[in-house]
Amino acid sequence: MSNFEEEYSLHTNSQDIGNGEELPEDPIQDHRPRLLIMGQRRSGKSSIQKVVFHKMPANETLFLEATNKIVKEDITSFIDFQVWDFPGQINYFDAPYDANMIFGDYGALIFVIDAQDDYIEALNRLHHTVTRAYKVNPDLSFEVFIHKVDALSDEYKIDTQRDIQQRITDELADHDLEHVHLNFYLTSIYDHSIFEAFSKVIQKLIPQLPTLENLLNILCANSGIEKAFLFDVNSKIYIATDSSPVDMQSYEICSDMIDVIVDISEIYGRTNSYRDESYDDPSQIDANGSSGNYETANDASSLIKLNNGTILCLRGVNRFLALVCLLRADNFEKHGLIDYNFQCFKEAIAEVFELKRRNAERAKHERMGLIENVDDSIGG
Repeated sequence: MSNFEEEYSLHTNSQDIGNGEELPEDPIQDHRPRLLIMGQRRSGKSSIQKVVFHKMPANETLFLEATNKIVKEDITSFIDFQVWDFPGQINYFDAPYDANMIFGDYGALIFVIDAQDDYIEALNRLHHTVTRAYKVNPDLSFEVFIHKVDALSDEYKIDTQRDIQQRITDELADHDLEHVHLNFYLTSIYDHSIFEAFSKVIQKLIPQLPTLENLLNILCANSGIEKAFLFDVNSKIYIATDSSPVDMQSYEICSDMIDVIVDISEIYGRTNSYRDESYDDPSQIDANGSSGNYETANDASSLIKLNNGTILCLRGVNRFLALVCLLRADNFEKHGLIDYNFQCFKEAIAEVFELKRRNAERAKHERMGLIENVDDSIGG
């Protein structure tokens, strides 16, 4: 594994929970946000998790076995969270499962619907899940992935989404739950749509999102950048972007740049002395070339000039995050200013996450103190 990929590593710890086994409850660790992935059997839940968080090629998911246990996975990245993959045959509201423990924490419920199958039964299951989960935790975010749409025509995709959205909205209204908001996404593991959908879901779990967006807006306004994304390198989920509308094509090309840089670094690696002089002169970068400085992953940088004159620029922010932005070649002439502004942006990001770390440590110590007090009262 290259140094670049080692630095930008995402750590996971998975745990299988069998049918009838008690769900683990760790009062110190389980405060992390949860992504609860649910849906009917064979709807693609496990495939989504493997492609997004484990870099499994989409075509290899065809060989995955059906999930028959709850799989709980701890994700350590820019934000620590948990992913719970639920088998389709389990009713999470029956014994021995504790619905309050499953749905009670801060997070999102992702319900996956197979768009290529008859989804009437899936909609009934979705309605049942949302109504029960909402009673347990009204603050839970409800996300619906209309999945496997890669084989459908654009017109059929829109019709399917409209039909599913109308049906579930009407069912919730019939039970006086019209105020419950569901978000719908058309997804496939064979394109960028699943990463786009997960980006939108993850962003709702980041309290610092408004601050990150404001920092990106300031960077773009003062550097002539047309569009900027702050990516989690390993999963290719963008945790923030500037306030300009997200163009899917721009997102795809920025996401693909991360793959290009990781692949190249695996082949050639990095040396501390490597520095391409063409970095200082964008006119020396051809349409298929790139230049960069890979002294450390935190300082990783790369430029790619496209045929239309647009420049793709990647800068490492920390061991988890990288900034990828689009700008015109004439705006890059003042690359010294861009370098300075990026350094200011990087320092501001470090302050944001340092504050996050301190708050997390404080909350952890408060919980530990509370547990110790409870133990003392029981012992007394």
